[in-house]
Amino acid sequence: MRVMAPRTLMVAVALAAALAAATPASAKVVEIGRTDAAPACPAAPCLAVSRTTGYQIKVADERGSFVVPEDGKIVAWTIALGKPTTEQIAFFDKGLGGPASARLTILRAGKTLFSRVVSQSPIQQLAPYFGQTVQFPLGRSLNVKKGYVIALTVPTWAPALTQLLTDHSSWRAARPKGKCNDTSTQTAQSALKQVAQYRCLYKARLTYSATLVTRPVPNPAETGRR
Repeated sequence: MRVMAPRTLMVAVALAAALAAATPASAKVVEIGRTDAAPACPAAPCLAVSRTTGYQIKVADERGSFVVPEDGKIVAWTIALGKPTTEQIAFFDKGLGGPASARLTILRAGKTLFSRVVSQSPIQQLAPYFGQTVQFPLGRSLNVKKGYVIALTVPTWAPALTQLLTDHSSWRAARPKGKCNDTSTQTAQSALKQVAQYRCLYKARLTYSATLVTRPVPNPAETGRR
């Protein structure tokens, strides 16, 4: 994993090597999503994503930032974390099923806000990285197609949410109609092929992204070789 702090030289080198190995000459490395907003914690109120799967719809007036632009492989994911206080951590741990944790989820969007899980990364414990932006390289990359949605699944809680915003930013959660204020019931998508409806819209930003290595485009000069 890569923590974006002074003690990261060795892991940064390891990640760079992994990306180099996974990136053919004609492929591109693309960051899908944004981690440039400040998570709410430890400010009051300390807001956290809780027990759901969510994806960003808009960043200000920009749409599509969390949609896969080309076929390829997700080789790492990044999350920016707030730094909750000891009291805030204890409150969330007790009420939301345990220590902070999260994973990346790939969704295929359907009609009427339904989405199906295509693949997921392993769950990561987040407490060691509070107050930092951390990148988790994937031991096994996730195949994606153009149009898939990059989502964040939080089985417990994660301080990866901004305060409410008025710049038109918004994200959706896998919660049913009429249950948008119920943030403690478990709605995280945790199984492949699982389908959920993302009815609940919130005016804030989730602070995560994913690293895509696009599928290489064949070289016309080599296509005709035998």
